[in-house]
Amino acid sequence: MTTMRRQIEEATDAVKQQLGSGNVDIGLILGSGLGDLADEVESAVRIDYEDIPGFPTSTVEGHAGRLVLGKLEGKNVVAMQGRFHFYEGYSSQEVTFPVRVMKALGVHTLVVTNACGGMNRDYHPGDFMLITDHLNMTGTNPLIGPNDEELGTRFPDMSQAYSPTLIDLAKRIADEETLTVHEGVYTGISGPTFSTTAELSMLRKLGGDVVGMSTVPEVIVARHSGIDVLGISCVTDMAVADDHGGVSHAEVMETAARTKPTFITFVRRIVNELS
Repeated sequence: MTTMRRQIEEATDAVKQQLGSGNVDIGLILGSGLGDLADEVESAVRIDYEDIPGFPTSTVEGHAGRLVLGKLEGKNVVAMQGRFHFYEGYSSQEVTFPVRVMKALGVHTLVVTNACGGMNRDYHPGDFMLITDHLNMTGTNPLIGPNDEELGTRFPDMSQAYSPTLIDLAKRIADEETLTVHEGVYTGISGPTFSTTAELSMLRKLGGDVVGMSTVPEVIVARHSGIDVLGISCVTDMAVADDHGGVSHAEVMETAARTKPTFITFVRRIVNELS
């Protein structure tokens, strides 16, 4: 058994000891300012990350640092109330370790969310975007190194990293809820600095619609693990290259808080219709 698989088993066993019997079907990764959805999980078991072997510690404001397991819309879910980032000093393998544990718990569908900067001029703060594809500009990949075929293939196909079926489901629900939801490309950068004007100009020319410091590594590992992915971005600020007035984390959190009720309703509807 590889070191990675042993670590996954140890973490999974620790979670199952508190969870009890039964598998988990749906995973949720909740980004900056969006973690309140986890408070709505019923019959919840809440486990601090520090109590799970192999889990890093979340250090960013707006990330509670808990794994929450229970029922949401009648479905068995596990929610990350806060995530890990490459810029916190963790390796990309450490950042994505919880996704490995989700797979071991039985997760087959992952809804990954984030707060991001909008580069597409048709977007506005408070808008949502369904991720149709991504640009990995982080400078690394969580699959670098020896590959364990028990965890996934050496060369996973990423041509449809985000499930078209799940995107169609989310679009239909957005129409029913009369929500303005865009579709576009998420650009993942390492952070922790917000992008320069020149960088934003480059990323937009490369095809990015939004930019953020998360999501891409987690999606890569999810697809490597055979998990279907739906990605939802909350545009918290506009990062337009030729009119870039600067941004702060406080601004990101403020916009995320304002959109929270709509976000929670949207994701709950999606979870309700997942099998």
